[in-house]
Amino acid sequence: MKIRNLQDLETFVATAEQGSLSAAARLLETSPAVASASLKRLEADLGTPLFIRSTRSMRLTLAGERLLGRAKALLDGLREAEEEVRAGQDDIEGQLQISMPSDLGRHVVLPWLNEFQSRYPGVKLRLQLTDRLANIYREPVDIALRFGVPPDSSMVALPLLEDNRRVLCAAPAYLARHGVPASPRELDDHNCLCFMLDETINDRWRFRKGNDEVEVTVHGDRVADDSEVVKRWALAGLGICYRSRIDVHDDLASGRLRLLCPDWEGVNAPLYMLLANRKQVSPAVRLLREFLSSRMQALGAS
Repeated sequence: MKIRNLQDLETFVATAEQGSLSAAARLLETSPAVASASLKRLEADLGTPLFIRSTRSMRLTLAGERLLGRAKALLDGLREAEEEVRAGQDDIEGQLQISMPSDLGRHVVLPWLNEFQSRYPGVKLRLQLTDRLANIYREPVDIALRFGVPPDSSMVALPLLEDNRRVLCAAPAYLARHGVPASPRELDDHNCLCFMLDETINDRWRFRKGNDEVEVTVHGDRVADDSEVVKRWALAGLGICYRSRIDVHDDLASGRLRLLCPDWEGVNAPLYMLLANRKQVSPAVRLLREFLSSRMQALGAS
């Protein structure tokens, strides 16, 4: 059992997505007869039907459903490989409009972008530093860097740093005055610095230690809708913050902030590069994604 023709896979995916052979044939700029022959050849190669056919519709069999995801991933990978080869042959240029969280942008990503542009001087950048999630369908934004699972499943989400936990931390000066919490349950006795997004205050902090899970509703005298402001308050010794580890990596390494309750694991805050559709994954975007991902993986491992 062996698939002999990748074009047969393309016909299969197009038919599954379009819902009919005629629509798939139009998309692939071929005839329905050729598309039908391609599907039959693929089913013969696999030894099983992939569609249940009727006079009005086609729907996937169980085998077809199993094949669809893997076929799409394979074809996407081949397209990416082709574009990478072309990218190595052509100059990388164009303008990229990027939205990213304020603190991450200023203190982590900005120096990396300077290095990226020195490598690829034909690339022009337009940055939007905001903690609000940009509407990449309506606003002049090509790429958005954001923490957490994307709220819109139709977005293309390319992972940059998948293992990025939130951590509790505070300045030594604050801890000297108020003591060090031994567990998240002791946060009731501390001034907690909260971040607000779209009028929603992130004051429910969750943690896990083995099978023990706890959610603490915290309280404090300061709330900000700018993540950098929250970190500045923490650095000034004004309270405890609950931040993405990559955002406070340098502060923890330098001792400006101290990691608290290290045996408790905070929630994961994976970082993604979001795009409206796969047509936007240009050679410049792909190179930027690989460049940022390698930097973040190295930082996260240190």
